[in-house]
Parts: sequence; C-alpha cells; structure tokens
Amino acid sequence: MDELAAGLAVSLQGESADKWIRRARAQVAGWSLELPAVDPLVIDFGLGDFLRIGEIEFWIANEVAAGYCGKFLFLFDGQTCPKHYHLEKLETFFIVRGEVSMTYDEDTLRLSQGGVLRVEPGKYHEFTATGASLILEVSKPSIISDNYFENWAIPIGGNFDPDSSRKE
Repeated sequence: MDELAAGLAVSLQGESADKWIRRARAQVAGWSLELPAVDPLVIDFGLGDFLRIGEIEFWIANEVAAGYCGKFLFLFDGQTCPKHYHLEKLETFFIVRGEVSMTYDEDTLRLSQGGVLRVEPGKYHEFTATGASLILEVSKPSIISDNYFENWAIPIGGNFDPDSSRKE
C-alpha cells in the first residue's frame, strides 16, 4: 500500500489545506529554513478541529522496504498530535524550532529547540506545541495501520472503530 496516498486520503484538501500550508511555509521561512517540496498531509485526525487537534506532515522519505522514514511535523501554537502508540514503529523526535509538551508513557516533558526524545514501540505518546513548532521525526517506516489512537473515533489506524461513540 502507498502509505503517503493513504495519509493524503484522510487529510484536509483544497483551499483550506492550501491556506494552512502557506502559513506553515511562511513561518518556517521566517526561521530561515526550508521545507521539502512535497505534498504535505494537513491532518485534523478526522475530528474537524485542525487548530486544536492537527499537524502538517512533510514526508521526506518513507522507505518501507529499506526500513526507514524521515518527516517534518509542523504544529501551530496549541495544536496537539493525539495520544497514540505504534506496535512496530520506533521513533526519534528532534525539535528543530519551537517548544512542545510531550507526554511519553506516563511522563510529561518540555522539549525545546535541540531536544530529542526516543519513543519505543508500544508506548503511548502525544505532543502539543507551545508556539509554532517544527519537529524532525526519524523512525521506522510510517504504516497507517500501525497507529493505535486512544480515541477510537479517529478514522485511521489499526484500532479505528467506525461504530465507536468514544470521543476524547
């Protein structure tokens, strides 16, 4: 399966997505950085509240056969990537710019520019940006079905239940 295509299928599209991409790219340019020339995923995790629960992902590489992935995660102030874990994926996050409150397992850490966190498979994690933030993720490949969200109503991942009334 083409994982990027699967991700794009559940991403915001059109003018709404384009507006957020332009704002993210402008913020990054203000930091004198440049993002890769890829089609980003503007993700609201299917919850319809992008500025509260969402992020923009710029996939540099997702080499499933070779066993690695690299992507930038951009979050606007106050955005959260919701609580989830992966059965297979090992991730390392590097804070390029900004600051995030990262909940990992049962600890909450404040990571700022230069901060690094390794996230083991099977461990719940979530993060919220304090101010606009850019994170580099280096990991095993991103496989959409290897995301297990605490909120089962999120319409992607291995534990998605379309009949669930459980909401976070």
